[in-house]
Amino acid sequence: MTDQLRLMAVHAHPDDESSKGAATMAKYVSEGVDVLVVTCTGGERGSILNPKLQGDAYIEEHIHEVRKKEMDEAREILGVKQEWLGFVDSGLPEGDPLPPLPEGCFALEDVDKAAGELVRRIRAFRPQVITTYDENGGYPHPDHIMTHKITMVAFEGAADTAKYPEGEYGPAFQPLKVYYNQGFNRPRTEALHEAMLDRGLESPYGDWLKRWSEFERKERTLTTHVPCADFFEIRDKALIAHATQIDPDGGWFRVPMDLQREVWPTEEYELAKSLVDTSLPEDDLFAGIRDNV
Repeated sequence: MTDQLRLMAVHAHPDDESSKGAATMAKYVSEGVDVLVVTCTGGERGSILNPKLQGDAYIEEHIHEVRKKEMDEAREILGVKQEWLGFVDSGLPEGDPLPPLPEGCFALEDVDKAAGELVRRIRAFRPQVITTYDENGGYPHPDHIMTHKITMVAFEGAADTAKYPEGEYGPAFQPLKVYYNQGFNRPRTEALHEAMLDRGLESPYGDWLKRWSEFERKERTLTTHVPCADFFEIRDKALIAHATQIDPDGGWFRVPMDLQREVWPTEEYELAKSLVDTSLPEDDLFAGIRDNV
């Protein structure tokens, strides 16, 4: 049965797949599910966030190639397939007022046209389930918001042969469910924060919770908790593979693994659209699909 189950995870940049839903993907791979990560941009304008690598002239000059190699390593660790949509990173605008986005970047692409490139991948791969970001992008990066937009258009458009003709985009196919990644949710953050303090440990989440309102426009509905604690170490290994973006000694890894597994052994999602009957809450992205495959 599982060799017919297919999951597509649509992300904005290399490293997003390892920080959002990676343990879930590794779990499904272990069960024989076919998992494809679609990466919209090459991360060309991403900053070097790992202080150990800042100032490296080679990395600064060849950031696109470096991030591609990092993605290759993370893909192997997770056991997933991966494809690039080929759009150009928009960067994260900073300042007041914000500067204009660079010409030719992903966030300035025509939504329907850009969604057509994702339609091609959906029709070729034929996933029953797709994961992506919510309308706020998870956080307001222009590429994350654009990723949301094209995924939602492509979810419908993959079956729309009038808008996306089969001769150009391939045979029509209708995915059955689309989810928003909600791994950075307040209940999880508060639970881990309190557990760290209860054990006399310094929590990395104090400032997060103080500034939560800056990043959360509304409380999200967590419909689906996927048990995947056995794959947290694979998740972390894949994340560390993105060396330009992640400091292995940084805040991502300050919560002991045994505490994570005990206190919050799941990754969370928000069911955005479903064409099959399912009962909420769920513990499986393929709920309502497995029995009918």
